[in-house]
Amino acid sequence: MRFRTLFVLCVTVAATVTAVSPAAAQQDLAGLVNPFIGTTNAGNVYPGAVRPFGMLSWSPTTTRGDQTSAGAAGGYQYDVTRIRGFGLTHLNGTGCTPGASGDIPIMPFSGDVTSSPSADSTDQIYARNFKHANESAAPGYYRAGLDDGVNVELTATERTGTGRFTFPAGGKANLLFRTSNSLNGSGDASVRIDAANRRVTGSVDSGGFCGRTSGGAANQRVYYRLFFTAEFDQPITSFGTWRDGTLSPGSTSGQGGEGFTNRAGKGSGGYVGFDPGIVTARVGISYVSLANAQANLAAENTAAFDGIKAAARQQWEQALSRIQTTGGTAAQRTVFYTALYHALLQPSLANDVNGEYLGSDLRAYRLSPGQVAQYSTFSGWDVYRSQVQMLALLEPQRAGDYAQSLLNYADQRNGEWDRWLHNNGKTAVMSGDPSAPAIAGMYAFGAENFNVRKAYESLVKAGTVPTANDLSDNGCPIQCPGQRPSLDRYMSLHYVPSNNCHCWGAAAETLEDVTADYALAQLAGKLGDTQRKQLFDQRAAYWRNVFDPGVKYMRNRASNGTWAPNFTPGTGTGFVEGTSAQYTWMVYHDVTGLAAAMGGKAVAAARLDGFFHDQNGNWDLSGTNSTRYNAGNEPSIQTPWQYIYLGRPYQTQETVRQILDTLWTTGTGGIPGNDDLGTMSSWYLFAAMGIYPQIPSRAELVLSTPIFTKVEIRRGNGKTIVIEAPQASAQNKYIQSLTVNGTASNRAWAPAELVRDGGKLTYVVGPTPNRTWGATETPPQLGS
Repeated sequence: MRFRTLFVLCVTVAATVTAVSPAAAQQDLAGLVNPFIGTTNAGNVYPGAVRPFGMLSWSPTTTRGDQTSAGAAGGYQYDVTRIRGFGLTHLNGTGCTPGASGDIPIMPFSGDVTSSPSADSTDQIYARNFKHANESAAPGYYRAGLDDGVNVELTATERTGTGRFTFPAGGKANLLFRTSNSLNGSGDASVRIDAANRRVTGSVDSGGFCGRTSGGAANQRVYYRLFFTAEFDQPITSFGTWRDGTLSPGSTSGQGGEGFTNRAGKGSGGYVGFDPGIVTARVGISYVSLANAQANLAAENTAAFDGIKAAARQQWEQALSRIQTTGGTAAQRTVFYTALYHALLQPSLANDVNGEYLGSDLRAYRLSPGQVAQYSTFSGWDVYRSQVQMLALLEPQRAGDYAQSLLNYADQRNGEWDRWLHNNGKTAVMSGDPSAPAIAGMYAFGAENFNVRKAYESLVKAGTVPTANDLSDNGCPIQCPGQRPSLDRYMSLHYVPSNNCHCWGAAAETLEDVTADYALAQLAGKLGDTQRKQLFDQRAAYWRNVFDPGVKYMRNRASNGTWAPNFTPGTGTGFVEGTSAQYTWMVYHDVTGLAAAMGGKAVAAARLDGFFHDQNGNWDLSGTNSTRYNAGNEPSIQTPWQYIYLGRPYQTQETVRQILDTLWTTGTGGIPGNDDLGTMSSWYLFAAMGIYPQIPSRAELVLSTPIFTKVEIRRGNGKTIVIEAPQASAQNKYIQSLTVNGTASNRAWAPAELVRDGGKLTYVVGPTPNRTWGATETPPQLGS
């Protein structure tokens, strides 16, 4: 998403990470990760301490002098060198500034607390500058030396964190708990100080994701509460609380939220003082209760700081070792393993050590039978295109738990699935019904440990029975409440009409719906429901009803059949964060049909050439031209592989390589746009390995040229996929031939059995295109 102008078991995330061989761990893959990649260029990632899929992610909140903004939606912007706190929760790479989460920023402060930090609306008093020379980050660890001499070190377990704060001698040593200052604001917050037991506890009620966008008033609300407990190894020597502009020294409790708009100068928090020196804070969190936060802390945070830091790095090493690479440049390996790191940050663990989690109806629930963990946050419009497939490829057990988690949340909302779930809360951000391709994609990639039949029936009902929300405009355009906006008219007209569509963009909504329908057809086929497979296959062809044969582009269309006036390929009317030129290619499951509608494969290929190049034939991948490819946003990301369906796999090979070589770098701007919970990073991983799930709900993989001489994917179910390209290099970007499990193949795609059973792809690659290899056999799609 791009917004510039988602039964009782005592478990931890670590329990679901299968150990890898000692030899693999010795490679120090964690040492290749640079968490600062993507911290500019609207990547919106954060560099703080977190475990794979961790509930707690302790990272800085930067400020440009505005207490209600961090400079980036992830809470951290590399070119902003002032910090007002270190928040305990974060989302990876989302859009919609001021972001989401960033709960309970804790700020070390070396001066006297003489006024309310909430009254410091321009962050002039209680924030501090820092230099990047005094900052470092690695998987599971973050450090910043502030300009006032305070040193901050952070590390984490799944549900807890440890902060080591070093205050210089001769100054003050305070920790400010800015409990109400979540990135989006708060409905309420509380803090309580227990000096005798060296403890601070409290909570924040927050939510509000995209609540400041057009139509976003529906999200200016609370939909979760986060509890925290913090314990210190040093005596508390002074303390106090504040609310809005009033400071209360010696007070042990405070309460008050900021709201979600007009927040400046509002809110509450508390501070505790210590003797100068090293102060260690152990912090536990929970979305269920304070008691659970304390239980999480007691269960997980039992080692000293350095021990937890080492364990975090080892857990990351195990997770990263799922993919072993040989060859490539040092820069390519850094970009690759940083992308893998980002792809494994979310979904976030949601349940406490006792198996409880907060449901979407704000009630506490326990894990479903057979479920190892409950996961939260689903940026469906983004992740259904690559990230959930990567998750299921590497860790099918975890992906199955994620699928069950999404079903659990839907059940708690009377069967309504949300397209952008923030923690447990429905936000309704973006468009379409991404749950269907996400569930089908995870299932196709081997996630089977969830109630797939129940999920399927629930999604079928949502796709065939209109609800009141489907017919509501509340929150439109960006947060239309329906799972299937205008479903009644989609079913009768076979497209979503532009007039009174209850949606963001009617043409885009139609294309998203046909993607969901094709996914339901895939699930129906696997579950033996032949009648409904036929129905949803038919509906998967409804894209033709928003394809204007007169202009040969997708186009908004009214309910009386007339096309929207004043059309140009660069129009955004009817589309979501994109244009007609970009969305016209978004028929993942019927590229052959789309090419025929355009006038044939040769015509379609020529149009693709113009999509990636300017009128002089030069590459144009900048994303600034509304009629061309935009690598930084989801509607375009499948397009490079569509040459394969047009009999020109060599052009996929050169296009993908050009994108990898020019748009992905080791710099802070090295991700081309919002990472969107690992969607863009997963795209990079697949592309760098030379494979891609072009149809999100199927496990066939379209092929391009690997950048490594060897890749070994060690799946969590014991299956292994090996990809070899001994001649791989910067010059050798074209496939000359391929064997699959030792048998020669002239297909530019790998069958679903490769994912299911494991196997080996062996490429011969070279510097010039082989125009005949892979040119005759089209990958499976609609009707095959």
